[in-house]
Amino acid sequence: MGLDDRKLDVLRAIVEDYVATQEPVGSKALVERHQLGVSPATVRNDMAVLEEEGYIRQPHTSAGRVPTDRGYRLFVDRLSRVKPLTPAERRAIERFLVGAVDLDDVVHRTVRLLAQLTRQVAVVQYPSLARSSVRHLELVPISTTRLMLVMIADTGRVEQRLVELPGPVAADDITDLRRRVNEKLCGEKLADTPPLVQALVEEVPQTVRPVMATLSSVLLETLVERHEERIALAGTANLTRGGLLDFQGSLRPILEALEEEVILLKLIGEVEPSTLRVRIGDENEIDNLRAASVVSTGYGPGATIVGGLGVLGPTRMDYPGTIATVRAVARYVGDLLAQN
Repeated sequence: MGLDDRKLDVLRAIVEDYVATQEPVGSKALVERHQLGVSPATVRNDMAVLEEEGYIRQPHTSAGRVPTDRGYRLFVDRLSRVKPLTPAERRAIERFLVGAVDLDDVVHRTVRLLAQLTRQVAVVQYPSLARSSVRHLELVPISTTRLMLVMIADTGRVEQRLVELPGPVAADDITDLRRRVNEKLCGEKLADTPPLVQALVEEVPQTVRPVMATLSSVLLETLVERHEERIALAGTANLTRGGLLDFQGSLRPILEALEEEVILLKLIGEVEPSTLRVRIGDENEIDNLRAASVVSTGYGPGATIVGGLGVLGPTRMDYPGTIATVRAVARYVGDLLAQN
């Protein structure tokens, strides 16, 4: 590494000042604003070393310096102090999320809250069906030859499918099928349900086997095959708040990336339990996001991760505050799902 504590202090001060002011930082300003205990000349020497090592750079128009991606990475990994949320911020998160009436409401409140608290673009993945279990299956007769299949996952996600039956079915038979389906599948991971669904066809009385066969194909499609993932996005206008140096002067690549759901899922959907990820600038695999940073984590009830959430913004980001907020919101959403 080769950087002593003083140079690390100078780097920390440059990052903090640049994030706060959006202006390249000079040695005189650092000495005035931070108790570094050394002269501007010493700070200039330290800045020269930091620049040589690739932690800061000099924008073409200014004598001041700004952090590089490498400088931000060192700051996040070693220099940033944890910034705990204030009691007021915690209460605000709790109040905002506690009033949610269903899963859609939880997701939309969460994404708006993240965008407001971090002043970045917020992305929240709906709980993934691939990681969910069956809570309840309802069969709602619409006519003697048609019914609505409603699957409720343990995360509160609801899937509905219309089922066209091969012929008229008595109400008592529907009641019996509902009981059998719930006994077999409730509490099971969606990924584990295919053999159980197929077994149901063999287990029901011969008279309703054609109905169960039709129902099983819709069940398999609902429970296993149609794992379309959904994403909620908020705060895109926050991208325009920055200075000229943010996003290398052009928002177009970022906006184009935000329109692609596959990209958003890649950003926040691939998370390990209790892991918070910070990807800075060139660490992003997606070319259009090489001028941005992404802070993301998984969320879910207890130790179970059912989806990802996070924020995207310029590399000039308040990392300690953003990390604390993303962690806290993920924890509250997980608690909310566990209660419901």
